[in-house]
Amino acid sequence: MDVPAVPTWIFLRGLTRESAHWGSFVADFAHAMPGARCVALDLPGNGLLHGVPSPASVAGMVAACREALARQGVAPPFHLLAMSLGAMVAAEWARQAPADIAGCVLVNTSLRPFSPFYRRLRLRNYAALLGLALRRATAEQVEQTVLRLTSRRAAERQHVVPAWAGVRRARPVSTANALRQLAAAARYRAPAQAPVRRILLLASLGDGLVHCACSQAIAQAWGVPLALHPWAGHDLPLDDGPWVIEQVVRWMAAGAAATA
Repeated sequence: MDVPAVPTWIFLRGLTRESAHWGSFVADFAHAMPGARCVALDLPGNGLLHGVPSPASVAGMVAACREALARQGVAPPFHLLAMSLGAMVAAEWARQAPADIAGCVLVNTSLRPFSPFYRRLRLRNYAALLGLALRRATAEQVEQTVLRLTSRRAAERQHVVPAWAGVRRARPVSTANALRQLAAAARYRAPAQAPVRRILLLASLGDGLVHCACSQAIAQAWGVPLALHPWAGHDLPLDDGPWVIEQVVRWMAAGAAATA
């Protein structure tokens, strides 16, 4: 595939999260990639699409993303930077339509059949997640819990809680859509071999939600590079966005050098 000199980057978040949860990361990424087109997509059921039923499968999410980009006049090939559930969408997208994909950066994800369930979602989080589902809590309380579960710099990142709470109130994800997304993620089975040649995995040693061994298992099965962050949590772009951008810039430069 001929990769354009000025790439288009598509950003995909995880379960029940939306474009706003990237914070300043997408703008910082664009600054580091002069001329690149950066598009943050919401999966159906999240963000601006919170009133739309979430697809019951990861394949359905891929179809929705492709249709949304076509409506916006954004043409492939794409580079995908995706987290968690979004990374599952990226993997399936690459399997279904490899001609669409110039490369994928997958952040703190887990895929069947490469890892057992207790690593894909660490057991110690079940009680906290069940509590969020069953008890009535304010938007601020919910997002405070999310921050605690996903960041190793929660004390330094308290400024995101009011913003996230505002997002939750303005564009709430329904329980039905959250369950559809969770079921789609649980059922999804990734390809045994890498769906495209250019894939970079990024994972956090301090991820308290998804064990970093999940990314290690994918890297080994697919034969693709993996960079490990020494301390960050699950929301790696929040905890250390500059590190993520640095890894991607290096990876892109290495790919350009290899092509030359």
